[in-house]
Amino acid sequence: MSSRRQLANALRALSMDAVQKANSGHPGMPMGMADIAEVLWNDHLKHNPANPDWADRDRFILSNGHGSMLHYALLHLSGYDLPMEELKNFRQLGSKTPGHPEHGYTPGIETTTGPLGQGLANGVGMAVAERTLAAQFNRDGFDIVNHRTWVFAGDGCLMEGISHEACSLAGTLGLGNLVVFYDDNGISIDGEVKDWFTDDTAGRFRAYGWHVIDTIDGHDHEQINRAIEEAKDVTDKPTLIICKTVIGFGSPNKAGKEESHGAALGDDEIVETRKQLGWEYDAFEIPDEIYSAWDAREQGQSLEDEYNRQMAEYEKANPELAQELKRRYSGELPPDFDGDKIIKQAQEKQEKTASRKASLGVLNEVGPNMPELFGGSADLAPSNLTLWDGAKAISKGDFDGNYLHYGVREFGMGAIANGIATHGGFVPYDATFLVFMEYMHNAVRMSALSHTRILHVFTHDSIGLGEDGPTHQPIEQLADLRNLPGLHTWRPCDATETAAAWVEGLKREKGPTALIFSRQNLAGQARNDEQLANIRRGGYVLKDADGGAPELILIATGSEVEIAMDAAQALEEKGRKVRVVSMPCTTLFDEQDAEYRNAVLPNDVRKRLAIEAAIPSTWYKYVGLDGDVIGMTSYGESGKAEDLFKHFGFTVDNVIKRAEALS
Repeated sequence: MSSRRQLANALRALSMDAVQKANSGHPGMPMGMADIAEVLWNDHLKHNPANPDWADRDRFILSNGHGSMLHYALLHLSGYDLPMEELKNFRQLGSKTPGHPEHGYTPGIETTTGPLGQGLANGVGMAVAERTLAAQFNRDGFDIVNHRTWVFAGDGCLMEGISHEACSLAGTLGLGNLVVFYDDNGISIDGEVKDWFTDDTAGRFRAYGWHVIDTIDGHDHEQINRAIEEAKDVTDKPTLIICKTVIGFGSPNKAGKEESHGAALGDDEIVETRKQLGWEYDAFEIPDEIYSAWDAREQGQSLEDEYNRQMAEYEKANPELAQELKRRYSGELPPDFDGDKIIKQAQEKQEKTASRKASLGVLNEVGPNMPELFGGSADLAPSNLTLWDGAKAISKGDFDGNYLHYGVREFGMGAIANGIATHGGFVPYDATFLVFMEYMHNAVRMSALSHTRILHVFTHDSIGLGEDGPTHQPIEQLADLRNLPGLHTWRPCDATETAAAWVEGLKREKGPTALIFSRQNLAGQARNDEQLANIRRGGYVLKDADGGAPELILIATGSEVEIAMDAAQALEEKGRKVRVVSMPCTTLFDEQDAEYRNAVLPNDVRKRLAIEAAIPSTWYKYVGLDGDVIGMTSYGESGKAEDLFKHFGFTVDNVIKRAEALS
């Protein structure tokens, strides 16, 4: 059998060859972490290359995703459907080997990584999901949910602030199923990190409550193996294994230097590296004995077969639980989920209430019949109103729950929730104030990029939150969210639209949803059955002109819909024909066919006025050159909501004035 070092050298060779062929990428980390990866994947990782989606597989995350060729080489050698041709096309358009790992794009990639630290936080989420599913479904004699999450992370991941948020919470929760390997190579893009990163990393993680194994030689297979065995024995704490490595290991002139971090080694250096490593094969050439030693398909199938045997016995003993677990993993909603009923019930009440409170009402309706719903808030549950009647927070020692108190960790929350969603078995929602979406913006972006099934709840949606002032009053955030491709952003105007937003978000299997809710009360609006059905199309005619085609269209969302409705009535009393369009989700409206969009916003009606207490950029494409927008062009002020709306022009009188000014 090939030596352990030669098995690791196969990873090094494929990584440096692919980066060289692409003339783009990061060879240093794959070459430095190859020995760690070889021990983990060949001796400890529970996976089946023939079935990357096997439910009880271990999860492996490359948080330092710039070293993606390490992951691709691992997948290729161990038998995943990632042929050599894909490695040769590394970083090329249309290949399955993009510059950074992307979930849903390459078989065996668990989560999209690249923005440093987020993969680590995703790993915390996956460990939370495993522990919670295990608490909900495991029974005496049946550990039917029993796997680990393994994370590779580098200096950059630990320098990013999100690592503190996520790892602090992981320690508090005692996630003994989480093991992180820290690639302590002392090098980043700018050079030796000793001039800007001198943290006592071991002390830091021990303070979090982690089990720490330090001073491991990341090129000593026996030390690595012993460290992993020790980590597996610790079940009440997450483990950090600090591995001293040499970036670009094997390169005679670039090992240990920043030159190997983010650029191809060069043809001459690769020749010399092959000599130093004793690797006698040409570029992209792997001998049969190396392939044979790496091949994990037979062992992986055996592991999954054993799981299937256990699952069959589990199903005999616990038939209802087994069916529920299968449904949860499939992503199907409960068979009795009736979204239309939920929306109609909200319409029948027509109560005047804040949309955040209406949202809580939906959660109380949905939660008891949707056990996969997993919520959480960044220390704002009493304000976000996300802690529904049947919610139970998980904690260290008790994971049989459906809610997580994230603490003041918005960015960490978003990335952890993404990990929970990507793991499977849950439909998570997270929550904070809309203005603090900025803290977690990149996590929201990653959920959209990854097509993750998650709901981001953002309350206190405008200057209407009042006295907290401009530091808490969102202005540009709605436009930011609407500009994220793949994200459905809802800002409902009443309890009915709130219910519709939740229903559509929960039903959406591929992609995230942002739900924007108010602090202040919103009036319920009357609707017929057609209008109820059209809410889910993102924009619809809430009130049409009396006595003929409209000459003026008012477009609004959220609390401003009530203002638009009152202004329309006043204008009609003056003899104007006015249509009011409620557009709670611009993205969904834009996805409708041209016939429907033109029916709502007829091309021949050029007088259009949009009203929204946010930056106006969203609305110019809907009002056109002849229209106008009443929006926010400055930050807010501290004061009562009603005074602020008057001060900034969100009044019936101002809507009438601006509408009448349209030529």
